[in-house]
Amino acid sequence: MAAQQNVQRRHFLKASGILGAGLLLPNLSMANGTFPLADGNIHQFGKREGFTEQISILVSMMDWMRMIIMRDANGLSQKEVDFLLDDNSNTIGAMLMHLAATERFYQLDTFSGISKSKLNFGVEESIWNAASNLGDAGRKTFVDKPLSFYLDKLGEVREFSKKELKNRDDNWLMESTKFFGNQPTNNYCKWFHVVEHESNHNGQIRYVKSRVA
Repeated sequence: MAAQQNVQRRHFLKASGILGAGLLLPNLSMANGTFPLADGNIHQFGKREGFTEQISILVSMMDWMRMIIMRDANGLSQKEVDFLLDDNSNTIGAMLMHLAATERFYQLDTFSGISKSKLNFGVEESIWNAASNLGDAGRKTFVDKPLSFYLDKLGEVREFSKKELKNRDDNWLMESTKFFGNQPTNNYCKWFHVVEHESNHNGQIRYVKSRVA
């Protein structure tokens, strides 16, 4: 019975794409020191050095989802980075920059007292606007830029987020302002949205990759 259950489980994982995605492989992490874990296992959510208890959980989720993004973006060719499925689509490069811009927005929204001038990360404001809005502006702006351009911006924005989160505590995480639907929304929800947002666009990135001729 146990052997049959194991076979059924592997069939389910294969059909759902989990095995193909490599999520069960212990050496999958592409962190290379980016994710400082006590036991080196990114799949163990919990306390992270330098962060409070609940912020550690948030950072665990941020790290895990970013590992997935980096894995799926790793090794993309210029053709794949710039590929447009149709005239209304976004390139993978534009979507990666969009993720960086979204995180930057939540930095500005939740890390009070920080001006945009301190959060340019070497990019003009017009480029951040194009990344936030995508559409025609994104298609015009994000072309012929190497993959490293987008990955560097993702890394720089995330480094700043973690630096600032180390200066916050769990009480800050639970602080609310009127936000989603003009309803009270705490910082925990806002930063979880950063994680969920990456998950959403990662599905699109995978789809675009599958359609590159």
